[in-house]
Amino acid sequence: MVENTHANLPAWLQTLYPFAPKSFRTPQGARMSYVDTGGGDEAVLLLHGNPTWSFYYSQLIQAVAPQLRCVAPDHIGMGLSAKPEDYPYTLETRIMDIEALVATLGLKKIHLVVHDWGGAIGFGFAARHPELLGRLVVLNTAAWPSPHIPLRIAACRLPGLGPLLVRGANAFAGPAVWMSMARRKLSGDENRALLLPYDSWDHRVAVNAFVQDIPMQTEHPTRATLVKVGEGLKHFSGHPMLIVWGGRDFCFNDRFYAEWRDRFPTAETRYLPDAGHYVLLDAAAEIVPEITAFLRGKR
Repeated sequence: MVENTHANLPAWLQTLYPFAPKSFRTPQGARMSYVDTGGGDEAVLLLHGNPTWSFYYSQLIQAVAPQLRCVAPDHIGMGLSAKPEDYPYTLETRIMDIEALVATLGLKKIHLVVHDWGGAIGFGFAARHPELLGRLVVLNTAAWPSPHIPLRIAACRLPGLGPLLVRGANAFAGPAVWMSMARRKLSGDENRALLLPYDSWDHRVAVNAFVQDIPMQTEHPTRATLVKVGEGLKHFSGHPMLIVWGGRDFCFNDRFYAEWRDRFPTAETRYLPDAGHYVLLDAAAEIVPEITAFLRGKR
C-alpha cells in the first residue's frame, strides 16, 4: 500500500532535496519513505548505503528525472523512514523490502544505481528478478563476502562498545561526513542534511544494525545471503555497466574496484583517484552528467 504522505521537511533542506517523499508499508509493517519523481516506462532505482539516505542521490535524481522515472527509497531505520527498534535489520529483509516496493509500484524495466550497502541490496534484488534489469551503475560498493574490514569499522562491531560508539557517540555517521570526502568539504547544509535523520540514540538504530550485519564470520546469519548475492552477479555480465570509483575510499578501496573490473571486464569505468567514498557528492560536477548520459543510453 502506498500512502501519499509528504514529509514535513525544513525549508533549508527543500532547497537541496526538492522532493515530496511518499510512504510505503513494507511486508514487516514499517513505513518506508521514498522519492518517486519523473516519468516514462523505465525507472532508475537508486539504493543508498550506511549511513546515508536518499539525499545522497538528490543531484543525480534532478539531472535524470526529466527523462526517466527515479525511485529512491530510504531503507527502514534510515533517512525519513520509520526507525523501529525491533525491525529485522538484515540483508535478507532489506532485499525483500525492495522487492515489495518494486512490485507495489509495478516497475517493469529498471536501471540500477548502487552505493555502499546498496550494492548488496540492489544486486540481491536484481539476482531474483534479472528480467527487470537494464543498465547498471556501481559506486564504491561490493556485492560479495570479503575478509577485509577497516579497523575503525571493526571497532564499531565490538560487543557492548559498538552500540555505545555508533548509537551513543554517533561515531559512525558523524565522522563519515568528513572521512568520506576527499576533493572538497561538504557545505554546512549538506553536512546537516546527511546527519539530520540520525540525531539520537533511537534514530541511529539502523546505522548500528548495518554495521552489525556485516558477515565477517562464516556462521553469521547474513553470510549465506551475501554469498548468493555474489553468485547472482553472473546474470549481469552482458548488461551495460558503468563503474564510478573514488580512489580515496577508506572502506571500499581499490581492492574492491579491481574485483568489479575482474568480474565485469567489459564495463565502462570512471576512476577518480582523488575522490572519496561519497564519490557522488565529492565529484558531482564531473560525474553526474556522465552517469546521466549513461542512464539515458547516450554513451
